[in-house]
Amino acid sequence: MDMKVTILGSGTSTGVPQVGCTCAVCGSEDPKDNRLRCSGMVEADGVRILIDCGPDFRQQMLRMDDYRPIDGVLITHEHYDHVGGLDDLRPFCRFRDIPVYAEKDTAERLKRRMPYCFAEHLYPGVPHIPMEVITEGIPFKVSNMRGASVEVIPFRVMHGPLPIVGYRIGGMAWITDMLTLPDSSYAYLQNLDCLVMNALRIEPHWTHQSLSEALAQVGRIKARRTFFVHMSHQIGLHSEVEKTLPENVHLAYDGMEILCGM
Repeated sequence: MDMKVTILGSGTSTGVPQVGCTCAVCGSEDPKDNRLRCSGMVEADGVRILIDCGPDFRQQMLRMDDYRPIDGVLITHEHYDHVGGLDDLRPFCRFRDIPVYAEKDTAERLKRRMPYCFAEHLYPGVPHIPMEVITEGIPFKVSNMRGASVEVIPFRVMHGPLPIVGYRIGGMAWITDMLTLPDSSYAYLQNLDCLVMNALRIEPHWTHQSLSEALAQVGRIKARRTFFVHMSHQIGLHSEVEKTLPENVHLAYDGMEILCGM
């Protein structure tokens, strides 16, 4: 069975084009240089899992034009570009309640930030998104309304000094906002068919991987294929950067569909 990963957004927190910028990337007419905030949809055995739900979620769903149930949302961390669209899950709650999976600290902060979504008694119209607390290293399952389920393994990622979560599903792993990985996390990244991983820009950054740092991780993890996401306008033009990458490494782009083995 194959799993399909759709890149809903491949951009960093500002998106591309960045407001007020007149650089060649922000002015590019190539649609692959137009990047909404980072998010993905994973589909396997009829289970649909959203990874992060940023402020562009509504636009991403309109662009995807595929109104079907979402069976769970995996949250990597609490930053706004990864959670700012949670309220826009409302139309999908017509199908079912949508569990949101997050670590304890992230879950508590989201409850404080959006208390009306997680109150004991919900008022009409709010999204029904019950919070499920997860722990790194402990697998859990996301199930659809027909009883099919997919196992998810959360693992530790370091976003500079901030501990966040990456996810492995079958032969695919999703890592965003990473600067480093603890040695223990590499055990979850063995024998990957597909790695989706962040590469912010050419120059080093204090909380995100640069392109060269991401390529060094490619060499260590050795996934069969790697796709870079969470890119800023400072990564360069898609068409030019793509030519410089190894044959099994690519810049992802919004709307890209990737088939991965389970």
